[in-house]
Amino acid sequence: MKSHLPGHPMQIYLIRHGQVEEGYHKVFGGSRINMGLSPRGVKQGEAVAEWLKDTPLDVMYASPMLRVQQTLAPMAAQRGMQPQILPGLREMDFGDWTGNTWDEIQSKFGMSAFDWLEIIESNRIPNGEDVANLKSRVQECMLQIIHAHPNGKVAVYCHGGIIRVILALLLEVPLAHLAHFNIEYGSISLVELLPERKHAVEIELLNFQPPIK
Repeated sequence: MKSHLPGHPMQIYLIRHGQVEEGYHKVFGGSRINMGLSPRGVKQGEAVAEWLKDTPLDVMYASPMLRVQQTLAPMAAQRGMQPQILPGLREMDFGDWTGNTWDEIQSKFGMSAFDWLEIIESNRIPNGEDVANLKSRVQECMLQIIHAHPNGKVAVYCHGGIIRVILALLLEVPLAHLAHFNIEYGSISLVELLPERKHAVEIELLNFQPPIK
């Protein structure tokens, strides 16, 4: 991934969608369930827009899924800026895990949902998305964004799983290593790309949840 970075600094704000509808809490929804936001999730989207209101942004990119579109709506209205939708930023496909709670994963499949990133990376979710395809589609999106906006400030609204894939690709670490980091609902993470430095990718902010008013 680093070999494809342009020779200019860039800031990427990675924003996870807000809290989802109550019926889908601690449920693997992935790309197969297009749920909306809870009332708290709507407020989280508003809080993100408020916290970033004085931050210049050149463009917004987003997953096409409803929960993401509802989260970015306050930012789009505030700035009069419509996002560019990239289907490759949709959440990963959890296959047969879809619709099951974390506890049900253990009882039905004999796996610990807490190991979900490791399980995904080893392609052990029945009928789940192939990890090579997952990484490929996310990398394609990120390279498109990076090369379109050298020296730019970009917001990317997407999903917790996809943010972890993005960070794994940029940092060139196994996806399972991202289990060490929480990516909460309505959180902002900021990555700077500085290709002239030895450490071309620097995380300036991770999993920050702007306060809800």
